[in-house]
This record gives sequence, structure tokens and C-alpha cells, in this order.
Amino acid sequence: MQFFSKRTIRVGLIHAFVCVFSFVAVGTAIAASDASLQAETSNNIQNDDISGEDIEVRRVALEALGTAAGTVVVMNAQTGRIYTIVNQEWAIRNAFKPCSTIKLVTGAAGLSEHLISSDGSIANVSYRLGLDDALAYSNNGYFQKVGSALGSERLISYALELGLGSPTGINAKGETPGKLPFGNENLRIYSHADDFLASPLQLAVMVSAITNGGNVLVPTIARTRQEKAAFRGLLRRRLDLRPAAFERLIPGMIGAADYGTAKIIPDEFQVAGKTGSCISGGTWVGLFASAAPANDPRYSVVVITRGSRARGKYSAAIAGKIYETLASRFGQSKERSLIAENRSTGSNGRKTESVISGSEDRRSAVSRVSNEPSAPRIQMTGSSRSTGTVPTEKESKRPKGKSVDELFPTIVIVKGKTEIVRPRVVNE
Repeated sequence: MQFFSKRTIRVGLIHAFVCVFSFVAVGTAIAASDASLQAETSNNIQNDDISGEDIEVRRVALEALGTAAGTVVVMNAQTGRIYTIVNQEWAIRNAFKPCSTIKLVTGAAGLSEHLISSDGSIANVSYRLGLDDALAYSNNGYFQKVGSALGSERLISYALELGLGSPTGINAKGETPGKLPFGNENLRIYSHADDFLASPLQLAVMVSAITNGGNVLVPTIARTRQEKAAFRGLLRRRLDLRPAAFERLIPGMIGAADYGTAKIIPDEFQVAGKTGSCISGGTWVGLFASAAPANDPRYSVVVITRGSRARGKYSAAIAGKIYETLASRFGQSKERSLIAENRSTGSNGRKTESVISGSEDRRSAVSRVSNEPSAPRIQMTGSSRSTGTVPTEKESKRPKGKSVDELFPTIVIVKGKTEIVRPRVVNE
């Protein structure tokens, strides 16, 4: 029998002690960081300006967030009206790495640039997943392959179109513009959002535009009784993308909640969303950007949490609690039609204006012609890629002679109990 010397035993004990001490020290540091983030969240929430917020929605969001360190934005997906912003410091004035939610931008760009086929496959590339499952399961390789053919400049242009990289225009002080990955050609920008920073408000605007028919909204807090009564909303621009490209993302977003990374959400709410999980700023970040019901979105809910246990699926669970509690309000739009000032003079000399109504099928912009002088309306803001006007059929990128159905055939996805039929047809 071989015996260890006293020195060997002593060295081994010291090594074991160092390992245990290091483990405890790391655990203590993580716990301290989590506690600091929770304390910061609590302090920020106490300083939130709740004027103009829907008190019921705020209560629901606070209860759903619980003790997690994070922020919640609940917005009307059709008009941009803010119902509540929990932790306004993080939601308005801070920006976070958007992690895998950037895949929505890569997907929209790939579809518009014909790099993704109408059936969801990558053009001229063999890959085991299509777009729907790649979004649902948040597959990195799929979007990196699309991105390698897309290039960073075009990705950035589409990110700007979808509302990233510039302030949303909310009527609140100190809004951050976020950050775009200029000069970064690493493939991770298409899948992991390296060098991106986005605010929860920007993500709410982006996911609303994808699900509401292509309207990039300006988030607005209606603070006075008069503002609430006369609220119409403000349209920043119509998405200047290949027709229905953004809509082709919706099946995969529903899939995420139905059978993918956000499947913790009950099926009956038909949520269209995208999770994100990554390490940023020295800690984990968990994101969920969503809208529901997917066939007629009323709410856009964005949840971002931070801390050692933060992950996208847990942020999705928080959003799920919000949707569950607000389910009785689905489909009950009390707000007036969102009307954007987009007047132009046609060949007949009459003025037209773009009208978006929550009750209209597809909520897509249509032209209303009137001989009557129009009262002053909310003015449409400018666009990073367009002139601030709704693109006409002539100005759009649709190939001549092809309908939306021909460009993007209807796809039926059957997963579990849910049958999903997408994309929806754009009324023009």
C-alpha cells in the first residue's frame, strides 16, 4: 500500500480549500451583482413617471415582473399608445444588446433581398431548417448563412428601417438612440447582435411593425384627459420593404411561442414573439419581444431581464402572465383610428391621407380621397430610408404582374394543437 506524504496531503488540502474558496467567492459576487440589479430596478420603478399610464396594465406588469431585475413595455401595437413602461430608466434611457431578437432583422432583410425563398429555405444553400423553425428554435447557423450573403451595410439599413439605431420619438426625456454595428463584418452580428444596442421601446416598435401590417409607430404617452380622448397615434413611416417580407416572419414567431424557445406561453393567446439570451454588460440578458393576438395584434409586450438567471424563456414567461391577465381586453380597441399626415396631391388635384384603422382587416394603409378641406392632423415624421410618405405600388419593390400570394404563398404549420396559416394578404 502506498501512503501519501504529509506534504502531499497538505498541498492537496490547500488546493481543495482554494477551489472551495474561489467557488464561494464567485457565488458571492454573482449574488451581490444580482442584488445590485434588483435594487437598481426597484429604485428606478419608484421614480417612474406614471402620468398617462393605464393603472390596470401597470399593476399587471409589475406583478408579472415580480422581484426580477428588468423592464417591461406594454404598447398598443396598432397605434403606438403606451399603456405602461415599468422601469423607465432602462426602457427609455438605456439600451441593451438585443441578442437573438436581431434575427427578425436578418430575416426581414433576407426575404426582401431574395436571399430567403418564399418557402423559407435559404436561396441556393442547403440547410436543415427553414425560416419558420430557425426563428422558433433561434438557430444561429441559419441566420449567419443568410447574413454572409447579405453584408453588414444592408443589415444596418434594414435595422434602421425597422426602428433600431435612432430614437423612437417618444414624448419623454433622454431617449437613447441605441447603437448599430458599423464596420463589423463578424457573422455574429446577424445571429447574436454583436455591436448592437437597442432599447425596449425600439424592440416594441419593431415587433409591432412586423405584426401590424408594416406601420412603424411613434410610441406616445397620452398624459392628459384631452390627449386620451383625442388619441389617434403617430405613424413614423410605412415599412419600405419588399411587400409582405415582414409578414413572412410571423409563422416562425408564432412557432417560438407554440413549440420553440418561448413555448412556456399558453397556446390560446397566439403570441408572435422572439426570445433572446446572451451575456452583455457583465451579466446575462434575457429578452422577449412580442405582440398578440397574432392575427389582430392589440398589445406589444417587451420584457428585458438582467442577472445570473436571466434568459429569454423566463422573460417570455413574464410576458405570458401579462397576456393571460389582459386576455379579456383582446380585440377591444377603445381608441380612434390612427391617422398619419401623409397628404399628397394626385392627378385629380385632390388631397389624400393615409388612414390606419384598428377595425380594418390587415390594418394596412389605404387612401381616402376627399374634396373637403381637412382639419389639422398629427404630422407624419421622417424616415431613415424613405421620404416619410407611404410607398405607392409604383414605388414599391414588387415585381410587375405578381400578387402578394404569388410572392409569398400561404404556408400552413401544424405544431401541437395549433394550426397556423400565414402570411396574411395585404389589402391595397
